[in-house]
Amino acid sequence: MTDTFHPIRDAKNVLVIQLGDIGDVVLATPSLRALKETLPEARVSVLVRKGYGSLLEADPYLHEVIEVAKSRGKIAELCGENIRLVRRLRRAEYDLAIDLRTGDRGAILAFLTGAPVRVSRYDREKSFWRNGIFNHPIYSAKPASPPAHPGADQSLSLLRAIGIDTEDTAPRLWTANAATGKVRALLFAENVGEGGRWVTINPFSRWKYKEWGYDRWGEVIGWLWKEHGIRSVLVGSREERDAAARIAEKCGGGACNLAGETTLAELAALLRLATMHLGVDSAAPHIASAVGTPSVTIFGPSDWRAWTVPSYTRRIVTPERECVPCRRKGCDGKERSICLEEMETEPMKSAIREVLKVLEDRVSPRQADLP
Repeated sequence: MTDTFHPIRDAKNVLVIQLGDIGDVVLATPSLRALKETLPEARVSVLVRKGYGSLLEADPYLHEVIEVAKSRGKIAELCGENIRLVRRLRRAEYDLAIDLRTGDRGAILAFLTGAPVRVSRYDREKSFWRNGIFNHPIYSAKPASPPAHPGADQSLSLLRAIGIDTEDTAPRLWTANAATGKVRALLFAENVGEGGRWVTINPFSRWKYKEWGYDRWGEVIGWLWKEHGIRSVLVGSREERDAAARIAEKCGGGACNLAGETTLAELAALLRLATMHLGVDSAAPHIASAVGTPSVTIFGPSDWRAWTVPSYTRRIVTPERECVPCRRKGCDGKERSICLEEMETEPMKSAIREVLKVLEDRVSPRQADLP
């Protein structure tokens, strides 16, 4: 008698499709790890948006990281690149394709792989053809109980429904030596020495209603430098470089500007070297947590309980208002949040002092995070 073939348990070549934002890619790392732990003989590859793959280039659980171009650009170039991508996916001969999201593009790519087993969530709000592409639709994925990481569990709950899981739900990122070397050179050029303490700060978000006043960040940067001798390294995208420069200029020698100077892999390396990361609700706090760096993150309208797990070295700061979190995109449908506009700097300073106290007591971030 031979064992019965199981299309998921016996998969040898798996493609995971995660076409979400940067934070979504970081939060998917426990799912990638779960696949390799559950299917140790399988090759696990991941498909992400172009530009995001460098975050996962050093991940020991992955066989290959593939990128797909965004839907912008010249039609001829996009068609050519997409054709090459589809050919590449077909040649890989995946026997299992898992789409972690519910978008149409991920569904089409899952179908075009030719994988005989295709898994994703069944979404009643999506079209019939989108749901019909997946021959293993997941109708119900129950969330895990605490202390499971709530952000990571959005993907893990899908895998759990097909028998794939991990006990370690914390997102993890690895940094390559080349990325770390580039970052050390950038820091050396800015006279940010490894012997002293310094923090990274990302005041920016893709959504303006999540941002805190730049003048408030300037006050925090000045306070860190004058009261604690801690320099600040501003990070962000290339489009945010000018805004970061204006913040740095107002802070004298207390800040330098590296916004737009790093790839995502280099940003992860930069955050790993920092004493602490400070910022608003964006991808950077997820990256900081995934590389083990203490952080203090400001949340306003969005609900931090759906995305992160606070600890002694991962602090959450929110405005003290009854409407927080409202889960809306700003007040009265506008791209501004009054709760954040009115929040002073003292709550942020207090949280920073608390994390610094933990670090000064020589308790490692990993030890401090233990319950």
